[in-house]
Amino acid sequence: MNPLLETLQPYPFERLAQLNRGVVPPQDLQPILLSIGEPKHPTPSVIRDALIDSLSGLSQYPATRGIPELRKAIAVWLERRFNLGPGSIDPEQHVLPCSGTREALFSLAQAVVDSQQSAKVLMPNPFYQIYEGAALLAGATPVFLNATRETGYLPDLDAVPDSVWESCQLIYICSPANPSGAVMAHESMARLIQLSARFNFVIASDECYSEIYADEDNPPPGLLEVAKVEGIHDYRRMIVFHSLSKRSNAPGLRSGFVAGDAELLKQFLLYRTYHGAALSVPVQKASIAAWQDEDHVLENRALYRQKFTAVSEILKDALEFTVPEAGFYLWPKVQGDDQAFARDLLAATNVTVLPGSFLSREAQGINPGAGHVRMALVAPLEDCIEAAHRIKEFTLSHTFS
Repeated sequence: MNPLLETLQPYPFERLAQLNRGVVPPQDLQPILLSIGEPKHPTPSVIRDALIDSLSGLSQYPATRGIPELRKAIAVWLERRFNLGPGSIDPEQHVLPCSGTREALFSLAQAVVDSQQSAKVLMPNPFYQIYEGAALLAGATPVFLNATRETGYLPDLDAVPDSVWESCQLIYICSPANPSGAVMAHESMARLIQLSARFNFVIASDECYSEIYADEDNPPPGLLEVAKVEGIHDYRRMIVFHSLSKRSNAPGLRSGFVAGDAELLKQFLLYRTYHGAALSVPVQKASIAAWQDEDHVLENRALYRQKFTAVSEILKDALEFTVPEAGFYLWPKVQGDDQAFARDLLAATNVTVLPGSFLSREAQGINPGAGHVRMALVAPLEDCIEAAHRIKEFTLSHTFS
């Protein structure tokens, strides 16, 4: 077996199952799951209908590059959403469909990291655990950049010494961030682009939550958008990741894309040709319908705003938190140990949340996720409201150690 498999740590939900083993929640209370970021809003009919109408495409082997119509739809969406202008994204060079961004985030590291060097892969802390696993299995050393309340829940790029940047081959960023919902400002992305040019590393920008945000007049910026403003039109050393899972409530479709540096994507396509992760033609047709429609995305954002407004009002006197700019998570601080809080909450209320310490690693002497829990507001509005009332009652009546 590959010895690097021994370096992988248990996934957060595996640890959560272990933590909650033996807990018997109140049977008279409906279970409410706020631990997993799986969208529960209905998948839009425009996507379902396109999928059904194209089922005849199952008789074809799909190409890894995807059909031209899908790459074109993605390019047009990117140009419109991030103010890139017509012709800024070449569907033949700058876009590659992927089977959900999870596999692409993982496989990119396998393609770009040179393990014969002393490679480092940087990532925010807390983080999406795929980043860590991708780095480890690529033979690199993960470097965790703490994202705390003091840093605005985003990595402090200026705190990273040149000695680390010099051995960095790849950095993952996540904006809007999972779990905090913090949005990386234009200036911070521009600073990272400058560092990438100076030290010659790849930026992998996970933007899967970019279409769920609070202010319709202020959508989160994207890396390619910042690059254009900064006068970089070839997106050198930059790859962005987008998905239909959150944007379009279609996690089971397993459809997303990567876009950016044409030379990087050329080599990444070579890797993925062997990797074998190609989208079926019906999924590609459904994806075209999704990227071409914004009405369902507007409705989706409105539903999340309703939930944040209602839940925040209930919890404001019980927990310490900031309503996020984007994403669908609350990231409150809790009293006492976050793991004990999550376990006791389940035992008392039948509400499941994820301990923040499961989403991060100890670095620079702290675990930046400790003392927080992640609450995914993906359940129906009435369930989120019910969960918030239970959490409030538990928090105000419970004695914490």
